[in-house]
Amino acid sequence: MVLKWDVRIPHLSGDMPRKAYLYLPESYTQDPSRRYPVMYMFDGHNVFFDEDASYGQSWRMKDYMDSFGKQLIIVAVECNHEGNRRLVEYSPLSFRNSAFGVIRGRGRTYMDWLVYELKPYIDGRLRTLPDRENTYICGSSMGGLMSLYAVTQYNHIFQRAACLSPSVWVAPSKFIGMIAKSTVRPDTIVYMDYGSEEMLRHSSNREALASTVRMLLMKNVNLTFRVVPHGTHTEACWAEQVPYFMECLEIE
Repeated sequence: MVLKWDVRIPHLSGDMPRKAYLYLPESYTQDPSRRYPVMYMFDGHNVFFDEDASYGQSWRMKDYMDSFGKQLIIVAVECNHEGNRRLVEYSPLSFRNSAFGVIRGRGRTYMDWLVYELKPYIDGRLRTLPDRENTYICGSSMGGLMSLYAVTQYNHIFQRAACLSPSVWVAPSKFIGMIAKSTVRPDTIVYMDYGSEEMLRHSSNREALASTVRMLLMKNVNLTFRVVPHGTHTEACWAEQVPYFMECLEIE
């Protein structure tokens, strides 16, 4: 079952509403004594339904979850679609880009809202397992960057992260330096991938990815890194990676 409701992030977009999506496994209503881990996902409009997705293709997470009986709550919030606001909200660092100019990243503000407002709201109303060991985060592209940021900088909240095609190119040296200074517990699990086709089209990300992988390994993260054969920077490709990252994150 997927429920939808409106949320607001006042410090980022004032009173402007955006959709939030909530997936509950079938057992949630059948077993009122059971409690569940929670995965938070970026770009919520692209997670469940093709009709809501930006380009008509979603990850179809509901179909996957129902088919494999995964016992997990998913909370997925829509991005800000106005102009370059998605880049602003989904970057923890400011950067300059030839196409977009200067982007003043407000990823920390977004994550503070997710961790200190959205998560308590979910934990207070649903039968969650609110501890770090049962709290995960996932996203792609800029959402993949934010997931990596979250699991390293908010490691006391998130134990596991799936970072698909993370946009580490935006400010690689600063971002890797941020990871280097972070305190990451040795039980942290991270899945990260990048498509071979998108790698060819974005060579500047190759060295940034390699440096990020090295730093995560130096921090003793339990890391899975894949180059996806023929992988592209698309929702269709990311949807195909769902079984891989769910297995690597050991989600039952």
